[in-house]
Amino acid sequence: MTRDRDLAGRPRNARPRDALGRPLARGGAAAGEPGVPDDLALAGADAAALADQLLRAGRPFHAHEVLEASWKLGPARERDLWQGLAQVAVGLTHAHRGNARGAAALLRRGAQRVRAYQVQATSLPDRDHPYGIEIEAFLAASDDLAARIEGHGLGGIPAADLRPGLITARG
Repeated sequence: MTRDRDLAGRPRNARPRDALGRPLARGGAAAGEPGVPDDLALAGADAAALADQLLRAGRPFHAHEVLEASWKLGPARERDLWQGLAQVAVGLTHAHRGNARGAAALLRRGAQRVRAYQVQATSLPDRDHPYGIEIEAFLAASDDLAARIEGHGLGGIPAADLRPGLITARG
């Protein structure tokens, strides 16, 4: 089977996906969920806002794609921030899909990477709130969720706990 490719020859996956990023059958009746464009070029506050919106909507796979694009586009000093946030989003994807072990592992790994960013960014005035991201609240939610999953599995985890926000709602 040949891979989908864009005009420049880069591999792309044109298969429709469900809300959790799982590929659907080609040419099937289901149209799939709107995805994140392969050439997305968001960074900073715009990326954080879109990822926040997707996480709150229960679409962590798509939030991961936004965050992944940001780590590739953003400055090197922010790499751990964006990679860690993307890993937490993948952990949430695993939780939504029912994979407790993968969820806990990636929630912890992502939080650890974001903390590495905080250590490296000690001289930055916004290291705890870059682009409006509430790092401490997000990491606390990730740590708490990982501990509950490790202790009791995914059963009993409220759906709202699998939809954490990155940015505190202003109102």
